[in-house]
Amino acid sequence: MSDGGVRGIVIAHGDMASGLIDAVRHIAGPGSDALVPVSNRGLGPDALAAEVRRVASTEPTIVFTDLQSGSCGFAARRCIQDLPDLVVISGVNLPILLEFVMRRQLPLDELVPFLLAKGKASINCSPAALESNEHRAVSRG
Repeated sequence: MSDGGVRGIVIAHGDMASGLIDAVRHIAGPGSDALVPVSNRGLGPDALAAEVRRVASTEPTIVFTDLQSGSCGFAARRCIQDLPDLVVISGVNLPILLEFVMRRQLPLDELVPFLLAKGKASINCSPAALESNEHRAVSRG
C-alpha cells in the first residue's frame, strides 16, 4: 500500500475480516487490495495490538472493527496513543469498506466523517414504518 492512500485494516472475530474483504474485492474488482484482514482467532490482546501496529506502521490508517467493546475494538484503540495517524471505526459494514476503497486518497479528516455518514445511512429496515417505532418489539410467534 505504498500508493499514498490511507491504509485500511479490518480486525474482527473469526473469519469475518477475510469475508468482508473478499466481498469488497468481488464487488470493486481485484485491484482493490487496500484492506488487510486481521482475525482475533488465537491472538490475545497484546498480539492483536502488535499486529495492528505492524500493519499500520506510520502511515495514515483506519482500523475497522466488528465490535466497539470486543477484543478487536479494545486492541485497536490501544494503538491510538502510539500512532497519531490511526483512527478506529467500530461496527464495520460492507458499504463503509466499499466507500473506503473508492475514496481512500482523501485526507483522514475528510474521509472519516464521510465513511461514518455512509455507514450509518446504509442501515435501514423494511418495512420502513418499523424504523420509527423505537419502543415496539417485533415478534412473530
